[in-house]
Amino acid sequence: MAAAPLSICEHCDAVHERRPLAPGQVACCRRCGAELYRNRRFDLDAMLAITLASLILFIVANLHPVLIMQLAGARSEATLWDAILASYDAGVGPVAVVAAACLFFLPLSQMTLFAYVLLPLRAGWVPQGFGTAMHTIRHMRPWSMVEVFMVGVLVSAVKLAADAEITPGIGLWGFALLTILLTLLATFDLHELWDIAAELQR
Repeated sequence: MAAAPLSICEHCDAVHERRPLAPGQVACCRRCGAELYRNRRFDLDAMLAITLASLILFIVANLHPVLIMQLAGARSEATLWDAILASYDAGVGPVAVVAAACLFFLPLSQMTLFAYVLLPLRAGWVPQGFGTAMHTIRHMRPWSMVEVFMVGVLVSAVKLAADAEITPGIGLWGFALLTILLTLLATFDLHELWDIAAELQR
């Protein structure tokens, strides 16, 4: 597959001539030092499979309780949205809004946009609004914070374990696997998708 002749740095918009790289070599921007592209095998099928699996796990994780707590014979279950709504009811509305955005809406939007881009590319055509979708994905990446939620849940579980019996729910395992898949998804080079789109449009 032929690469695009030019590469534009997504951080400072500097334009560089794209040149072949040795295996494992990385091209960096001469102006700001950010990574432009690297020579590594890109598997579109693997990226699509991870995206679809992430969407399924996202649904599972949000439909089932994250933690199950038993205290003095009383049983309590909490999902992600239970925690968000509890934060809102406790008077910390801004925290609840940020949590809803970073833990639910942004990850869901990112995975949906990936599916919107990858499914047509896998079928051999470029979807309408490809450029807008790709730029939106790039801006969303730093704000998807499922892994931060996982750390917070584990810290809370350790603190609550002193006073109650804490059992991890299906939702917690779902978020754990989702964190791994989203981390894998973040390792893929988005520039490769631009190259695939450019090749299909020729």
